[in-house]
Amino acid sequence: MEDLVKLLNDILWGPWFIYGILLVGLFFSIITRFLQVRHIKDMFKYMFKGEKSEKGISSFQALSIALSGRVGTGNIAGTATAIAMGGPGAVFWMWMIAFIGAATAYVESTLAQIYKEEKETEYRGGPAFYIEKGMGQKWFAVIFAIAALLAMLILMPGVQSNAIAGAMNNAFGIDNWVIGLTIAILLGVIIIGGVKSIANAAQVIVPFMALAYILMALIIIIMNISEVPGVISLIFSSAFGAQEVFGGIIGSAIAWGVKRGIYSNEAGQGTGPHPAAAAEVSHPAKQGLVQAASVYIDTLLICSATAFMILFTGMYNVHDESADQVPVMVNGEAHEVDGEPYEIYPTLFTGEFGTDEYSGEEQISYAQTIKEGAAYTQYAVDKALPGFGAPFVAIALFFFAFTTIMAYYYIAETNVAYLFSGGAEKVGIWIAKIAIIAAAFYGTVRTSDLAWAMGDVGLGLMVWINVIAILIIMKPALIALKDYEKQKREGKDPQFDPIKLGIKNAGFWEKRNKERGE
Repeated sequence: MEDLVKLLNDILWGPWFIYGILLVGLFFSIITRFLQVRHIKDMFKYMFKGEKSEKGISSFQALSIALSGRVGTGNIAGTATAIAMGGPGAVFWMWMIAFIGAATAYVESTLAQIYKEEKETEYRGGPAFYIEKGMGQKWFAVIFAIAALLAMLILMPGVQSNAIAGAMNNAFGIDNWVIGLTIAILLGVIIIGGVKSIANAAQVIVPFMALAYILMALIIIIMNISEVPGVISLIFSSAFGAQEVFGGIIGSAIAWGVKRGIYSNEAGQGTGPHPAAAAEVSHPAKQGLVQAASVYIDTLLICSATAFMILFTGMYNVHDESADQVPVMVNGEAHEVDGEPYEIYPTLFTGEFGTDEYSGEEQISYAQTIKEGAAYTQYAVDKALPGFGAPFVAIALFFFAFTTIMAYYYIAETNVAYLFSGGAEKVGIWIAKIAIIAAAFYGTVRTSDLAWAMGDVGLGLMVWINVIAILIIMKPALIALKDYEKQKREGKDPQFDPIKLGIKNAGFWEKRNKERGE
């Protein structure tokens, strides 16, 4: 089973995919004439302008749900891992994938708005909807919906809740089952209220957690202000192999920067379009621009905050993954993690972990025992503000990971709504609620590498299907952009009329305009 899952992951997440999605983002950037630069003012302006309604949520609420999914453990652990495996230069490539990925996010989210549906009391939309309506391939849409349910409900929530439990246990000594029960209760209270309840929670939690995290990064930057030019120079020189120590891993810098950037900001993954479709806007391009901004917020702000805290304090190791792994030795004995010898790739750079307690070879050996991931951020904060690192990172991880589970549920519920209707839909939604609460609780008491790998398979299927789809049916999103720009030049508040633009199967907008006499 594990061999099969590994094989599928190698196929789904291989180099061709990593560099392929980079090219897709570049293609969309060129074909939209770099809208992420030309319309940057509107991207942030529309965050706060959309109005919610009985059936729709505001642009800011939709943005908050999207950021709930994007801003997760990957922002803390993922960024640190990218630095560990690709060196400081990986940060530059994370910035690059965010910049061009914003155009991909625009295309998929605008398509979600164009082809959304009004189902009972809520707006629904996402890849399954636009695949069926835009491509006319129901079977392809069903495969996406099933992959989304598998990944969002069963395979991935436990990984997030496990990260919460581990951090809370390390910082406060709270038993994992207590954390699991707390997560289950809080999650149940929020998701039982449906999309509007999720939106209301997200619009409060997400800005709070993001601002607190960025504020911490700013404090550490100010404390190390004299190091700013050196760190910026290190990032850029390492990105292109000019830094002697990291010159041999430029390929790893690109690969890990792109990989972790995609994993974090989710541009092209098909997750962001789900909340984008629920927004109440007058023109699909407006919400497409807002969702493009969410990629900037996730990577250029949150991931950069993590990177700067780690690099300013020197709390990181850099490994050469092209070499064979070797066991870490401390005082002549193999260091163990979870009862197993801890093996790492040969270390190119050893951070300053434990410099007060160790020196020389002991310092190097101790530094190598620090497993890449959230621990780097924890040590970084603790070095700047002693005694504050563990609790701060634990609380940050709680908010980051919990809101990600909320977003997983919303995506799952939308795909249940796509697959079923009437009584079957209501039953399916309740099953989804029970499944994700159970998965989140179970993840706090036990998780496995296999679960991570299977989650990546489910997510990988979503990405492949979505990227293929948006490349085939991108035309309506491009037409919508031109129409939006034309109306803006005429001094109008853009309104969307699919019939006038020759866009078919946009039933929601046709009905809306007819009811309004437009």
